[in-house]
Amino acid sequence: MEKIKIDQVLPIVRLALREDIGIGDITTDSLIPEDQEATAEIIVEEECIVAGLPVAKTVFDEIDDRIEFVAECSDGDRIGAAEVIARINGPARGILTGERLALNFLQRLSGIATLTSLFVEKVLDHSLKILDTRKTTPGLRYLEKYAVRLGGGTNHRLGLYDLFMIKDNHIFISSRNADKKRIPDLVDTARKYNPNISVEVEAETLTQVQMALDAGADIIMLDNMSPAEMKKAVDIIAGKAITEASGGITIDNIVKIAETGVDCASVGSLTAAAQNINIKMELT
Repeated sequence: MEKIKIDQVLPIVRLALREDIGIGDITTDSLIPEDQEATAEIIVEEECIVAGLPVAKTVFDEIDDRIEFVAECSDGDRIGAAEVIARINGPARGILTGERLALNFLQRLSGIATLTSLFVEKVLDHSLKILDTRKTTPGLRYLEKYAVRLGGGTNHRLGLYDLFMIKDNHIFISSRNADKKRIPDLVDTARKYNPNISVEVEAETLTQVQMALDAGADIIMLDNMSPAEMKKAVDIIAGKAITEASGGITIDNIVKIAETGVDCASVGSLTAAAQNINIKMELT
């Protein structure tokens, strides 16, 4: 089962709590007695891949460690509509204060996991890997990429530090420098900077594909190519580098892309356009 690192979750949850609570939950604190107890259920209202239960638990743990949060399923489980995914009991003030934030995390992460699973299921008969991108909510990348993995997707680079990605703007600016560096020069410079990190090159044309291949790129991104162009690029590369489709990839064209033989496809919409899953909390 996919594990989440609570030490990565805590700073995110604490920032969100400071943002939401501020000087205090004035409505709850003024209306609800301090010694009032409550029980509640968290219920999904549509079929989904659940993601974020440990995050929701962390929200309540941080608000009041007397609150008991019991998950009825695990992150990554496919759950039907109207199913209870967690039960909560303890001080009513803490439960009410944490409700919205806990649901926000669950709805967002479950939406990403569910959308990712739809892409993955579309290409089960192919070897294509579904990758995410850096199009994540600032500050939530760790959680959103965790949700992608729960949906069966694969994380691309986590940030600017773990993969050289030479894109069109790098090529454009470098070509305007006095030494007019081209793709082979850029790949060579990156390898000298750190020989232990893979180098990816974005190619918009078959000419650039050949240049990236000749330069020894580890990964060649086929940017905004049609399936026909992509197939030609895959044939040119012939397994000598990893091929990645990118740009304009949707649930409607993912199968055509998989049929080209490309190794993976980076899909920005997994995190940039996922719809929240309807999840509610009801007092019992």
